[in-house]
Amino acid sequence: MTTERSSKALKIKQECGENMPVLSDSELMSLSVRELNLLLRGLSRDEIQKLKQRRRTLKNRGYAASCRVKRVSQREALEKQKMELQREVERLGAENAGMRKELEGLGARLAALQRFARGLEAGGDHLLATAPRLNTASVITIVKSPPQPQSQREHEPS
Repeated sequence: MTTERSSKALKIKQECGENMPVLSDSELMSLSVRELNLLLRGLSRDEIQKLKQRRRTLKNRGYAASCRVKRVSQREALEKQKMELQREVERLGAENAGMRKELEGLGARLAALQRFARGLEAGGDHLLATAPRLNTASVITIVKSPPQPQSQREHEPS
């Protein structure tokens, strides 16, 4: 480790003296702050500042690249979620339209039954005359149970 550290320190000193990068960008970025400070001993303040600025620039480029990748992946995930939600809205809209149609049919059936009941009432049928009148303003609630698999329907009593 000591020989490795001294060889890196020598590279840094050569780099600053010759103005030629001997320490690669990846090596410079991979050093911890403690290791970098140890390697920078003996260099001038200006040389230390230049190397640290180069390291900071390289690190910032890496952070920016990872942010771009993250932003793209988040956008793709959100677009996928948006498509799924749009399909769900379409499915619910179709289901809602079917239920409205069913409700209209039931309303028409109710109206027909009420007309029939009033006709019987007017005809003097004593059994229906005592029956309470249906409230036409009442709310009809339809509860639709999910379809049961074939195996469950076979075992249910009729």
